[in-house]
Formats: sequence, structure tokens, C-alpha cells
Amino acid sequence: MYRCVIVSIILYSVLSRTTLSSYVDPHYLACEPQTCGNQSIRYPFYIQGKQQPFCGYPGFAISCDSNGFLILSLSNTPYIIHQIFYHNQSLRVSNAAFSSANNTNTPDSCISAAHNLTLPPTSTFNLVHQNNHKDIVLFFGCNLSSMPLELLDYRIGCSEATNKTDGSVLALYKDDVKTVSLVSKSCGTGGEVVDAVVEESEGVGIEEKLRRGFMLNWTASDCKLCNSTGGRCGFNSTIFTFQCYCTDRIHASKCVISDGRSKASMMMGLALGLAAAVTLLLVMVTLYYTRWKKQNSKHLLVDAFLERHGHLQIKRYSYSDMKKVTNSFKNKLGEGGFGSVYKGQLKDGRHVAVKILSELKGDGEDFINEVVSMSRTSHVNIVALLGFCFQGSKQGLVYEFMPNGSLEKLLSDENDVIGDRQLDYQTLYDIAIGVAKGLEYLHKGCNTRILHFDIKPHNILLDENFCPKISDFGLAKVCTRKESMVSISGTRGTAGYIAPEVFSRNFGVISHKSDVYSYGMMVLEMVGRRRNIKTEVDASSETYFPYWIYNRLVSNQELGLQSISNEFDNEKVRKLTIVSLWCIQTNPSNRPSISKVVEMLEGRVELLQLPPKPFWFSPSASP
Repeated sequence: MYRCVIVSIILYSVLSRTTLSSYVDPHYLACEPQTCGNQSIRYPFYIQGKQQPFCGYPGFAISCDSNGFLILSLSNTPYIIHQIFYHNQSLRVSNAAFSSANNTNTPDSCISAAHNLTLPPTSTFNLVHQNNHKDIVLFFGCNLSSMPLELLDYRIGCSEATNKTDGSVLALYKDDVKTVSLVSKSCGTGGEVVDAVVEESEGVGIEEKLRRGFMLNWTASDCKLCNSTGGRCGFNSTIFTFQCYCTDRIHASKCVISDGRSKASMMMGLALGLAAAVTLLLVMVTLYYTRWKKQNSKHLLVDAFLERHGHLQIKRYSYSDMKKVTNSFKNKLGEGGFGSVYKGQLKDGRHVAVKILSELKGDGEDFINEVVSMSRTSHVNIVALLGFCFQGSKQGLVYEFMPNGSLEKLLSDENDVIGDRQLDYQTLYDIAIGVAKGLEYLHKGCNTRILHFDIKPHNILLDENFCPKISDFGLAKVCTRKESMVSISGTRGTAGYIAPEVFSRNFGVISHKSDVYSYGMMVLEMVGRRRNIKTEVDASSETYFPYWIYNRLVSNQELGLQSISNEFDNEKVRKLTIVSLWCIQTNPSNRPSISKVVEMLEGRVELLQLPPKPFWFSPSASP
């Protein structure tokens, strides 16, 4: 009690003195860097409404919309800033009318008319690599019913998705004078003509180029010297002069503090340091107590659940049992954010994998999900959970041992031979069917329907015969067989494999079709491993792989994968590709059920129809 009083007195005394003796220039405080979305905003830019104009250079005002996107106005037209590169004074922007940030690449949304983009030679912003850009002309509000059929190929946006003939949007290269002239005559006076600019990129269509945008660089006063001396840059637009805002006052180009002020600042720093240390100590004690109380409540919740489900058909181990099984955790197989995995052996001689969890996540839901979901499953393509440990702060799970590791390791291996088995497309095809049958069992074969929500190569394990088994049910959702949709809080899964409706309900309801999407992305990754793509294909690596392979299928071109050695392999790969493209359709209702997926994979390739052209993909999943 007395110690707490003494600490409080010291803290009050130090804070009082530093408050009286410290002074920080208001311009310095006002120009603290801000964030919008995941981007840091600093000089020469400033956010309107959050920062003062003197914090940025004239003409560099930007806004942050409600979705966390940066908006820059060029020629009275809003442009979305995708990324700012301060080191070389450049940024990537795209017209808001075309940007994927506005969901204009979804089949249900239309591209609205945009103003022409004009960048005068004296403009603050200029195109990077002028010779790498091409001018685009767009025609809005055209009626195609009386136009030649070949003009339909130039439609973009929702006009292409819905086969509309009125109010269509056409995009052409401006140097294609003949076609531009034909469209101008056919479109008549009812349409609106807009000019735009795109960067050249081999293998990418006009619509995708418009969404990607282009690079601009800027010219403004250099800020490096001010930053390096601890200042924050700004600009006095009244006298049109750069200024360096420092803690003491405004300087011309860099911060310079006098000797007297240096001594005062040093004393102030020591006082602030002491106050910070005392505050940190109090915070640490508070956090430790809060964490202990929270962890204790988590364990009480899990214990209560296990008491209610005492009939679980798996063994409960003590922590000492786990140590004996793993020989005191000597043989570590792997490590991750969840904890560590060790190889062990049961009394009957069976080898097992023992996962020791580092801590309970959330309220223990992941641990409960794993135990409940897997204790109810028994299938050749589902990893068997043999037991669990929950003793105080120690939690662990005991699985059957998978000697060939994960599918992720298999796909990243540089050799074509794994053990004594040749890694070919027949093996990948068998793995794809096995995973599909495992998912079919989870969706239809259990008494309850289990949705996995984290299908990816890392969670597919392979036994000694390369039979695939689905693992890691920490994010699973158990529901009744009658439920056609489920309700979850937040986003579940791994970036690149998450179905669109899981992170945005605007795409549809969450259901078993969400697992189908993740499965499709995984199979595409199996087909399109980068080391299997020939040199001429690799040159177009900027093209998103599903979009590229779809175009190949439509035009009946060779798939360009090195491991395809015969017609039999080609048939397997074509079947896997068509099925996976069906699985990753944006609208969940357009995806097949996993039972239909199994039927398609085991059927004849001639009976498979190509899915509609893909409209939406996640750039983060690009190979």
C-alpha cells in the first residue's frame, strides 16, 4: 500500500514538472503522420479534414473515404491511390470508375462514366515511363443492337456480364483508328466519349489494365534533411516556401536547437523517461493480472465443456502421458503460431504426431472445435484425432502420424521424386479426388454437417501411400444437416483461399460452398506450380494464373506445363482445371456442391463444360 502511494507521488511530481517546463510547437504536433487503410500519409500529402494544409505541398490534398481508400483528385476526377512510394516520389493510381476498390470488377456492378484524364506538361504529377503507356477511348451509353457483331468483343463491365445491348460500355485502344471510327459512327450522339490512359502489360486485357491503373511521379520540395534532424515537413502557401516544423519552432530546412535549449530538453527527456518507466511498470502489473484472470476464465469454460461432453470417443491424456509418448519432446516435426508438433509413439507401437498448443486463442473456441469436430469423424481422407490433453495451462492434441508431411511441402519441393515415388499429375489427381471425398464426408457423411473454413495445402497431410487427409479443424463450424447457410463472426481462413462471401456478405451467404471455393483455389495451385510453367509462360507472370489458364482453355491452346508428358496427363490436368474454375465462381450459387465436384472429377472430360469467364479474383493469391 505504501509503495503504491510513493509511486503515485513520484509520478505526479515528475509529470507536473515536465508539463510546466515542456513546450512543443503546434505546427509540429499538427503535422504528425496519419494513416488511411494500411498506408502512412505524410508530406507532401495531407488528408483533408484530418491535417492542416500547411502540412503538405499545394495540390497534394487527398481524402480518406469510409472504406479506408485514399482518393486523389486529378483534373476534377477522383482517383484511388493504391500505394505511395516516398523513396522515389511515385504512386500508383486508378480511376475510381474502374478500380476494383469500388467493386467495379464484379458482375453486378457497372462502370460509370468518367471524366477525361488530362495531365498538362506543367502538372505536379506526371506519368512514369511515358513510352510505356497507351491511350484508351471509352464509349458510354451505346446501343449495340444495330452495331456489327464484332464490336461485342470490346464490351467491358456489367454490359459484358449481362449481355446488355443498350447502355453498353466499349473500350478501345485510341491508335486503332479504324475500329474507333466505326464505333463513333455506330454509337451516334447518344453516347458519351471519354479518354483514359493505361500501362502496357503483356497478356492483360483493357478492363484489367484500367483497374490496375498507372504510375505517376511528383515534384515537390525535398523533405529528407528536415526528417533526418527530427522535424516534420510543411509548406507556407502564403509566401510559397518550404518549412521544417521542429519541436521548438519553425525552421527553414532542418531542426537546430541551441545549447540552452539542448540542456533543458535533456532534462525534460530524463524526466519523461522516468515517468514512462513508472507508468510502464504499473501497466505491466495491470496487464499481467488481467491476462491471468482472462486465461483462468478460458480454462474454466473449456473444462465445463469437456465435463458436458464426457462421452467423447477419444482418449484424454495427462501432460505426463504426453511427455512419455514423445520421449520428453525430443523429435520436433515443426513449429508455428499455434505451438509445436512432435513425433511420438504409443504403447501399441503406433507412431503419432503430438501438437502442443502455446496458448488458448480467443475463449478456447479453436481447441473445442478441433476436439468436437474430429472426435465425430471417421474417414480415410480425414486425419484421425486419437486423443487430447487439457491440464491447467497445458493443452495438446494427438493425431495419427503422416510420414509424407503436408501437400504444401510436396508442392514446394524442387525434386520430382518424393521418396521412391515419382511426383506426376496422376498423383496430384488422386490427391485432389481424395480431398474432395473427405470434404464430401464432412458436408454430407456425418450426423452433423462440418464446414472446415481453412482448406489449403498446409492442412492436407499425406500418409505413406500419399493418401490425402484433411487436418486442422480449429476454424471449423459444426451445424445441423438441415442448415443451408451458417452465421459466423468475423473472417475465417487464410488469405488467397477465403471465399468472397466469407469476408464480405455482399457476395452471398456463407455455406458449404465456401469450402468448395477454398478447394478450387487449392487445386489450381496444384496445377499451376511455378516450377512447372514453361519459360514463354513465365514471361507473363503478371497475369493472374486462373485468368491466364481460363483463356488457354477457351482457345484450346496447350497449357504450357512442363510435367505434362502425354495425352493422359493432359486429360487429367484439363479436368482438374475446369472443375477448379467452377469451384472459384464468385457467386456461391454458381459453384457445384462437393458431391458434384467428385462426380465431375471421376467422369469423362468431354462431358465437362467450361464455366463462365471469371470476374473476381484475389491478387494476393497470384502464383
